[in-house]
Amino acid sequence: MATTAPSSILPKILDLTDLELAILLCLLTREHGIITTPSSSLSLLTTELSLVATRTFNLTCSIINCTPTTTLDDFASALLLPQQPAQTLQRPDYFVHSPQRSVHASPLPPPSQIANCILAKNLNLAPKTVQIQALELLRTRRIFTRTAVQTAPKQFIFIPVLEADSPGRGERVTPHLNDFFSLAHWHDPEDGFVNIDEDEEAETGSTDSVVRRDGSALIPESEISHLAQLSQRVQVDVEITRYQMNIVSFLRMHRAVADGITPNATKHLDKLMRCLAPLHGLDFVTPALVGVAAKKVYLHRIRITTPENERSMQWGSKLEAVAAILEDMGPEEVVDDVLGMVTAPI
Repeated sequence: MATTAPSSILPKILDLTDLELAILLCLLTREHGIITTPSSSLSLLTTELSLVATRTFNLTCSIINCTPTTTLDDFASALLLPQQPAQTLQRPDYFVHSPQRSVHASPLPPPSQIANCILAKNLNLAPKTVQIQALELLRTRRIFTRTAVQTAPKQFIFIPVLEADSPGRGERVTPHLNDFFSLAHWHDPEDGFVNIDEDEEAETGSTDSVVRRDGSALIPESEISHLAQLSQRVQVDVEITRYQMNIVSFLRMHRAVADGITPNATKHLDKLMRCLAPLHGLDFVTPALVGVAAKKVYLHRIRITTPENERSMQWGSKLEAVAAILEDMGPEEVVDDVLGMVTAPI
């Protein structure tokens, strides 16, 4: 049995954009992720992600625009796909006992379904009760409405789309919900929105500024399932495991990190680094893949401490000096700092 991805899949992966890769990692790990961008591009990002979900992965998609007034009913109803027109069922002839009896058509409304991909725009603005309901949906894959219990489909990803001026520096959802998300990705607007750009170019009839793809990057569920199976057979050397644990230990002890690192993050790190291997045509985890996974897993989890609470203040450090050190320190810088301190195995 093959232990690496087929050659037919790898070219598709190489052709994916950063947003498409983020969605693919969520589907591959069967986990959920947070995607952020500056506030000026939030609507564009949401539209681009919906196009990625439908075009690249053939998923159904629903968008939830969260506000401080969003109710539980608003949230639950926004998860569901719009109902199709009711089908008409004609009664069979054997129900007609005489020429005088009329034949009636019975409308059969199709059952509502939760979309494969949920984009929760500004989820951080929603009331805490709504965010708790979102966590319950992710944990149980079910949601209770006034009339029924809705179950999430097999392929199901829930992605908050939030504001952040730079990687890891933006609004967050409630702590327990935040920790449930496996990975995070910050999209730089300068990197563009490929699907939106392609649509605009198609409308104007110009192809000068956009390299149009031929649709061959479509990745069906069968290929994602195959990649997931390969990830379960990926080999992790003991030296790689030691490297992974050292990264976690250094992150927990880093002077800029407040509230430590959760055990759930360590589980997500292990799963993600294994899933990255088949995407690179490998059947084993390399130190570089551990580093890539760490940047994705901890970006939304690390909280930067305040100068007053930085641990060296207990031993007489000057507040001004500590503040100067922490001024430009964010989650991305913390992870880079740790990866620079921990020696990778050869």
